Amino acid sequence: MHAGRGASRTIPAVQTSAPLAGAQPARPIDIALLVSVFVIAACGLLYELAAGALASYLLGDSVLQFSTIIGSYLFAMGIGSWLSRYFEDHLPAHFLRIELMVALVGGALPATLFIANAYAPGAFRFLLYGMVLVVGTLVGLEIPLVMRILKRNVTLKDLVSQVLTFDYLGALAVSLAFPLLLVPKLGLVRTGLLFGFMNAAVAVWALLLFRHELRRPRAHALACAAVLALLGTGIWGADHLTRLADDHFYQDRIVLSSSSPYQRIVVTQGRQGARLYLNGNLQFAQSDEYRYHEALVHPVMAAHGAPKRVAVLGGGDGMAVREVLKYPSVESVTLVELDPAMTDLFKDNAMLRRLNGEALSDARVHILNTDAFHWLQQGGDTFDVVIVDFPDPTNFAIGKLFTNSFYALLDKRLAASGYAVVQTTSPLIARKSYWTVVQTIESIGLQATPYHAHVPSFGEWGFVIASHRPWREPDALPAGLRFLSAQTMALMFDFPLDMARVPAEVNRLSNQVLVNTYEREWGRVER
Repeated sequence: MHAGRGASRTIPAVQTSAPLAGAQPARPIDIALLVSVFVIAACGLLYELAAGALASYLLGDSVLQFSTIIGSYLFAMGIGSWLSRYFEDHLPAHFLRIELMVALVGGALPATLFIANAYAPGAFRFLLYGMVLVVGTLVGLEIPLVMRILKRNVTLKDLVSQVLTFDYLGALAVSLAFPLLLVPKLGLVRTGLLFGFMNAAVAVWALLLFRHELRRPRAHALACAAVLALLGTGIWGADHLTRLADDHFYQDRIVLSSSSPYQRIVVTQGRQGARLYLNGNLQFAQSDEYRYHEALVHPVMAAHGAPKRVAVLGGGDGMAVREVLKYPSVESVTLVELDPAMTDLFKDNAMLRRLNGEALSDARVHILNTDAFHWLQQGGDTFDVVIVDFPDPTNFAIGKLFTNSFYALLDKRLAASGYAVVQTTSPLIARKSYWTVVQTIESIGLQATPYHAHVPSFGEWGFVIASHRPWREPDALPAGLRFLSAQTMALMFDFPLDMARVPAEVNRLSNQVLVNTYEREWGRVER
């Protein structure tokens, strides 16, 4: 990705004039400028990644959002590189001012978009792409100006190689640090402001290096001080800015919030208890989560009779594991959850541990923080029951977990007498999406048994049992359930006319029709 980025913004700046004869040894000022290239390359890519991550968090469909953000950003950088030809005189002054503008707009990008999403959601897309185009244009101006300043003392051949080397090294550094260190430790808002501060620091560096060439050094110094003060204040108050946006968006009081490389996790507390949101989407409400998790777990666990080995894919909150552990026959539970931030939160936080009944601390539970698709591909032991509790297929990254390829892998890990169950969105609101999952499960030779339950926070919600043998209605359920009973369970397997089966395609990795169908059906409701 970055190779195209570097090329798009540096090629327009390369002059065709002959290289300087007898190049001089690199001066300290040239080395300082090359270090600046490293910093501005890191900052430029950081703003691009932050915009893509925010778009994925708040708009869903990570593949589409990252693709359009990166494309828009590269296009804007090309415009900036083209515009650089019109900057002829006073290049250090232009470079300094551009750095300050990048620092302000790029550094404030995550905070501005979070606040816009909370207070003016209708303007979010316009503001997102507007800021991406502005930052991209400014970033596209940076390297051409640096190259022209360096050209005073460096041959063309050495100039291009040195600038591109530092440019790509800066991009490499931030591409590794962004998901592994910056977002988990600092969050998007503080990370953006910190890198804006670094851009402003480059402007200060330029002020010191070229102070004798600047016509109004005092005015430039005041501008640098003002931008540094604004960004420093933002870094200091980043948590307050995030809470301000979150409090307005979620309405209930926020008691926990964190960002991981995979998602933004928010837990609120209101009159109806705790609620969990991932990327702004409600995952459970304490007031009725028992309906969802009892309906998800017990039809397959009780039907099996005496399950010993159970796998839970997704469900990092531990609620499904809590229900699984109500069966004394269970000897081991393997919880496969991609995001360690989820399992750590629901294992360590006292309030959340109470919600899942300390399930994640049970000695029988083994937590694996890995991608469920890859885990299935590795092969291994079979399971009596597999609980598949992924979020809805809002993007292609999640959509692969609803494909025939995934279910074929699941089939290999399911014991001959075992049952798997998949949470499968709403058969009322997203009717075709629901039956697409049923069709996909059947396409790989498993028997599919669809059913649904009413969960007030979500409405009618669907599930599908996948098995090698026919599902049989259990005679008894564990004591103490609040929603299900052996007498009423059969009602969940009856579909009224408005949720009855409709023709649907098989969801394959090569087409992922489910993601588009889901977006279309739920989009009608949201609009």
